[in-house]
Amino acid sequence: MNRLDTHWLVTLLGLALAALIPGAAVADLKPLKEHIYTNDAVVSYLSQAHYLRVPINNALSSRMFDRYVKNLDAARIYFTESDIAEFEAYRYTLDEALKRGDLKPAFAMFNRYQTRLIERLEYVSNLVDQGINTLDFSIDETLLIERKDVDWARDREALDNLWRKRLKNDVLVLKLAAKKPKEISKLLKARFRSRLSHARKITSEDAFQTYINAFAQTYDPHTEYFSPLGSENFNINMSLSLEGIGAVLQSDNEYTKVVRLVPAGPADKSKLLRPTDRIVAVGQGKDGEMVDIIGWRLDDVVQLIRGPKRSLVKLGVIRGDVSSGESPRIISITRDTVKLEEQSAQKQTFELKRGDKSYKLGVITVPTFYLDFKAMQNKAPNYKSTTRDVNRLVSELTKSGIDGLLIDLRNNSGGSLQEANSLLGLFIDKGPTVQIRDSEGKIEVLDDPHPGVVYAGPLAVMVNRLSASASEIFAGAIQDYRRGIIIGSRTFGKGTVQSLYPLKHGQLKLTQGKFYRISGASTQHHGVMPDIMYPPIYDHDDVGESALKNALKWDTVGGVKFATYYQMDPMRDLLRKAHYQRIAQNPDFTFLVDRLAFFKEMQAIKRVSLNENTRKLANRERDQRRLGLENKRRLAKGEKALKKLSDLDEDHAGKADTTVKKVDSLMKEGGQILIDFVTLTDKRLAASGKSAGS
Repeated sequence: MNRLDTHWLVTLLGLALAALIPGAAVADLKPLKEHIYTNDAVVSYLSQAHYLRVPINNALSSRMFDRYVKNLDAARIYFTESDIAEFEAYRYTLDEALKRGDLKPAFAMFNRYQTRLIERLEYVSNLVDQGINTLDFSIDETLLIERKDVDWARDREALDNLWRKRLKNDVLVLKLAAKKPKEISKLLKARFRSRLSHARKITSEDAFQTYINAFAQTYDPHTEYFSPLGSENFNINMSLSLEGIGAVLQSDNEYTKVVRLVPAGPADKSKLLRPTDRIVAVGQGKDGEMVDIIGWRLDDVVQLIRGPKRSLVKLGVIRGDVSSGESPRIISITRDTVKLEEQSAQKQTFELKRGDKSYKLGVITVPTFYLDFKAMQNKAPNYKSTTRDVNRLVSELTKSGIDGLLIDLRNNSGGSLQEANSLLGLFIDKGPTVQIRDSEGKIEVLDDPHPGVVYAGPLAVMVNRLSASASEIFAGAIQDYRRGIIIGSRTFGKGTVQSLYPLKHGQLKLTQGKFYRISGASTQHHGVMPDIMYPPIYDHDDVGESALKNALKWDTVGGVKFATYYQMDPMRDLLRKAHYQRIAQNPDFTFLVDRLAFFKEMQAIKRVSLNENTRKLANRERDQRRLGLENKRRLAKGEKALKKLSDLDEDHAGKADTTVKKVDSLMKEGGQILIDFVTLTDKRLAASGKSAGS
């Protein structure tokens, strides 16, 4: 489209949007001058330096338009058909607006969103003021809770009906949590009053960040613009220097969702919070009032959860494996600072008997790939790093006479690439470790920097869906070298490289490369498939790179030459057969399979009843099934059954991880697999000298 024509169309449409919105004065945000040159900088970086050289054209504009609308109204609860019809004039003009630094389309759409948001909140607040006793819970109405693919509301009347049902659901959840009518009314008035206050405080900075990230997300989900405040929060998360609970959070429609837990952080140790859980309320101290945070900005939620070391924060949490209709449970976590020492690798041993023989197995848990880069630069003699610590721990375990070693990378989300590379060198003599391809197609091959091995015995590596990035590089290389057995569930699939660029106004995280295994396969999207598969703890459709919109695809490059160690192929089938025979009657493994099936069944529920009796019955049945699954496992293990679900949180709290990680059932089975591996070899590293694939 001609640029001049586009400019006039965009300008006229922006005026039309403002003129057509009743009460538009409440939403009249305008771009700041900083946003103009930041737009130009982001456009320049993405078009010239991103791994994907995607042209900024009509096709990109259309994808960006869809992403921006989704960022504004993912659940389709604010806009009407007529709103979207008016926005459609922008679908193929955003590319020219980006190149021109024209933010009128961005702010016209955002102002409409803010106006609709305030209209909806005022409407539902008025309903609460009229009295929740007017709501009839005896009739058979339902609420659709999975709304990403529904049609847009026809008009304001359709939105009114939707929000009336949403209010009924809110009231019903509280009623079934044994709240009294006056308490429910007070809580909901406070909720919507708070949300209205936040809606009216939305700034031009919020509008710009939402818009420019819609552009960034058309490239990949890890490319992201941070405003000055967002940059501060990002840097705090990277340094782990501020007191909090040690959880990485993201906005998920109106909820705040837990993405991952920081290893050795307060939330991780508590055993009460897990990825995919949704936080709906926050309270300070033992007796502090719970503040409803549904609909809050993520920045504000983060500020509320943070606090002084050793102070208590209460969280209202809805489990990730149930629908939004569940009443939240209240958990308490003591804030603390996550120190580098607490994330350090740790060792332990355990013994398993096989016939008359007892096997002593060593375990090294690596929560993250860490490196005190500043201390290393300053040539401090005892600077902290994963490789240095594991080197010491392996030597200690070897001296103690272990028969095999397990490296536990479960929940390890990555860290220093340099450390993943050097750690591998402790277990292989020499050779390549990983390939990195940049945006120009150039491939760099990293090698083991130090010949020789620290440990040459039987080795297994444990992974799960939350093992990502550097963890996948290490596990993938161990698998390619046939150096050891990979055990667990499919890994995350994060195989991209990001760099952080400071801007005059904020900063930009930009994807500029991809990792490839020495065999040539990417870890991106597919992750690492273990040799011995465990039932997954997390559903791959909800957790992992493949669950992210617009994630870069899996592909391959040419492999590089390397020598393999064990002859793994003939052993793999024998190891699997023995494993499956053992777990057939293992209650913990049976529980994992049953729980995932239950989770998928709950996730398939797209609509909830607004009839009180029907809903109460459904909730009771769901809770009984969850309790039944847990007690089936407990009784099979000779443990005492629980009387109610709330006892489960108390049980987890009593087992909070304050010392060395307990050898769990998955680790014990990993030990059994390693013993099988030991018995199938002569316990000596026998390098074949053959190249991979020969």
